[in-house]
Amino acid sequence: MDVLSRPAEEFGNDESVEAMWAMRAFEHAEIHFNLLCSVDPKLLKLTPFDDQIYQTFREEFPNFNVAKITETELKNPSAKHKWRSFIEKFNKLDDYSYGTLMRADAGLDFGPHNSILVVRIQFWAIEIARNREGYNDKIRYKYKPTPIQVEEEEDDDQQQQ
Repeated sequence: MDVLSRPAEEFGNDESVEAMWAMRAFEHAEIHFNLLCSVDPKLLKLTPFDDQIYQTFREEFPNFNVAKITETELKNPSAKHKWRSFIEKFNKLDDYSYGTLMRADAGLDFGPHNSILVVRIQFWAIEIARNREGYNDKIRYKYKPTPIQVEEEEDDDQQQQ
């Protein structure tokens, strides 16, 4: 059973669980960025509900600039209230509330100064908008996919075969 799927109350503030969440968020970010580097972002489908997420996002946030985002825009008191209302509409989706890394500037790679921790439904809404509105288009030409690091255990298993 995946430890991260267990109820949070079982762990308290366990640093190892926080580290696993951080690793999962980083792996998700790396996979997503590699996809952006590999294919036309307008063709990417992030969820089976992309159309609904995008439509609701643009109805509720018609002037939200998805090209460059600041943490303040997402996490100030009035923004939190508005986002909470948006998030609740999608609480039936698996993983909608997972902590997820998102690039602050759509034109740049992930990095310490270009990453914001958000709720996954926020990530989906903003990245779907970036894909459909063309803000992720230049990533494919500016960056190359990076090989994903395989854990040593998997390497050892392959060498034994």
